Amino acid sequence: MEGAVQQTDHTLPILTTKQQRIKERQKILAGIKKNKLLYLMIFPGVLYFIIFKYLPMAGLVIAFQDYQPYLGILGSPWVGFKHFVRLFTEPTFFMLLNNTLILFALNIVIFFPLPILLSLMLNEVKNKYFKSGIQTLIYIPHFMSWVIIVSITYIFMNVDGGIINEFLASIGFHKISFLTSPDWTRTVYISQIIWKELGWSTIIYLAAITAVDTQLYEAAEMDGAGRLRKTWHVTLPAIRPVIITLLILKIGSTLDLGFEHMYLLLNSLNRSVAEIFDTYIYTAGLKNGQLSFSTAVGLFKGIVGLILVIISNKLAKKMGEDGVY
Repeated sequence: MEGAVQQTDHTLPILTTKQQRIKERQKILAGIKKNKLLYLMIFPGVLYFIIFKYLPMAGLVIAFQDYQPYLGILGSPWVGFKHFVRLFTEPTFFMLLNNTLILFALNIVIFFPLPILLSLMLNEVKNKYFKSGIQTLIYIPHFMSWVIIVSITYIFMNVDGGIINEFLASIGFHKISFLTSPDWTRTVYISQIIWKELGWSTIIYLAAITAVDTQLYEAAEMDGAGRLRKTWHVTLPAIRPVIITLLILKIGSTLDLGFEHMYLLLNSLNRSVAEIFDTYIYTAGLKNGQLSFSTAVGLFKGIVGLILVIISNKLAKKMGEDGVY
C-alpha cells in the first residue's frame, strides 16, 4: 500500500506538468485561430525569409571547402580557414575595408540625421496639402530602381553633354568628371543615397512623432515652451527609442552597403575608392568562379555585422534604452 501511495505521489506532478503543457498548446492554438487572418498576412513574409535567408545558410559550409560544382558539397575537399587567411592577406583587403568604412561613415554622419530633421520640420507644417505634397515628392525616388537613379545621375553629371557640366562650361568653368574621378565618387554616392532614401526613411520618424501624446505638448505650452523647446524636450525624447533602434540596425550593416548601387557606380577609374566587399564578392564569385572564397568573404561580413549589432545593443541598454532585443 505504501509503495502504491508513493507511486501515486510521484506521478501527480508529472500529470500536472503534462496538463500544463497541453493547456499552453491549446492556448497557443486558440490564439492562432483567433488571429488567423493576421498570421495569414505574415505567412508570405516568414516563408520568404525561410526560403531565401535561412535555407541558403546551409551553403556557408563551402567557405571551408575547395568547392567544385561537379563534386558538390559532400564531395568537395575541406580546406579549413584557408580562404579566410587569403582574405586577410590579400593586398586589396585593407582597401576594401577602408572604402567600406568611409562610405558607412558618410551614411551615419550625413544621411542618418537628415530623415530625423526632415520629419521634425514636416511635423511643424500646418498646411496639410503642402505637407502631403512635399511627402509625395520626397517618397517617389524610393520606388525607382538604382539603375534609374544612376542613369538620371549620368544625364546630369556626364562630362560629355551632362546638364551640370554644360552649365559649368557655359559660365567659364572647367568640366568635372563626377562619375569617374575618385575625388567625386563618394560625394556622388552619398548624394544619390539622400535623393533616393531620404523620404522613405522619414516615414518611420513621422509615424513615431504622430504617436506622441498631445497632452505633453499642451503641458509644455502651459510652461511657456515655444516650438523649438517642445521639439527638443518633448518630440526628440519621445522618438529616441526609435532612433536608437534604427541606429543599432544601421551599425549592423556596416560592411553591407548594397551591391547594386555601388556596382553601377564602379568603373576602372574610381575603383580605388568605390570597390567594396559587395562588389568584390561578385567579382570573385561570379566573374572569376571562386565560389568558396567569395562565400568566405560574405561570411566574414555577416559575422562582423552580428558582432556589431550585439555590441551596439548592449551599449544601448547600458545607456538606459530598450535596444533591439
